[in-house]
Amino acid sequence: MVSEDILPPATGTQPPWPGREVALDGQITHVRETPATSGDAEPALYVHGLGGSGQNWTELAGLLAPRLDGQAIDLPGFGLSEPGKRYGVAAFSARVIRWIEDSGRGPVHLFGNSLGGAVSVRVAANRPDLVRSLVLISPAMPFVDPRWSFHSRLIPLLLVPRVEKLAARRLTAMDPAEVARTALQLCYADPDRVSAQQFAEAEEEARFRQTQPWYTEAYIRTFRDLVGTFVRAYLPGSGSLWRIAAQVEAPTLVISGRQDKLVDVRVAPQVATTIPDSRLLILDQVGHVAQMEVPRTVARAVIGLLDELRATTDRPRAGG
Repeated sequence: MVSEDILPPATGTQPPWPGREVALDGQITHVRETPATSGDAEPALYVHGLGGSGQNWTELAGLLAPRLDGQAIDLPGFGLSEPGKRYGVAAFSARVIRWIEDSGRGPVHLFGNSLGGAVSVRVAANRPDLVRSLVLISPAMPFVDPRWSFHSRLIPLLLVPRVEKLAARRLTAMDPAEVARTALQLCYADPDRVSAQQFAEAEEEARFRQTQPWYTEAYIRTFRDLVGTFVRAYLPGSGSLWRIAAQVEAPTLVISGRQDKLVDVRVAPQVATTIPDSRLLILDQVGHVAQMEVPRTVARAVIGLLDELRATTDRPRAGG
């Protein structure tokens, strides 16, 4: 991990980066842009987790702007993107691949948090030509012990008829501030790290979701697919996310918070063991969204990976 001195000075919470709408296969996908601040920056793409959006990468993308020309994509049905026809890891990875191809920016340094981590693993395995490196933050890779995740208590609800409509009515009736507070308490080890601006943005996002008729359907269908993906991972066949992860060729950095309430903390070491060219960083007193809770620490680790890749690229070949 590089020194803190290499980062831009701390100037308070960065407001959300501007975004634009792009048409992919007849559907609108929202992409936020974090412009590079140097001429030799390389392209990067950030993929959020379940229920999140491109805004989850605001601080980290800003810190990495001297090295990376960043984009943060809103997955179908989340953030400012239109709903999709299909939801889940396979559908979302296809959308990410489609955007990298359409933008002509590949290979990219690909970042994924939680669900976005599982999506990014699949992208890197299926299309190694599009991924320069992989950074996985609390990736939602399969685990079977329900005691290690708050989300496990939601699984029985998937069996309730018309649960999407019931959830939509409940979400609409809730105070957006309480929705934001609950989400941040689940995702952060120390909610006191949330700035007033970040809380206001989370509250505004919660309020906006109440106006989107498709949001709860997107959330529940994606969660249902993720549960199915976890089950399939321990069955015979080539569809296991763990078998897919073993095919990843890109240099990979796996980061996890020891106080993660949503993904089993034992997953990150298993991911780092499964992906051949991996590095592992476990952060104490950090939760599920390290890129938001301790963005400067994550940025230092990422720059360390970028420096390692640059040194490897610049190293002269034997006999050259």
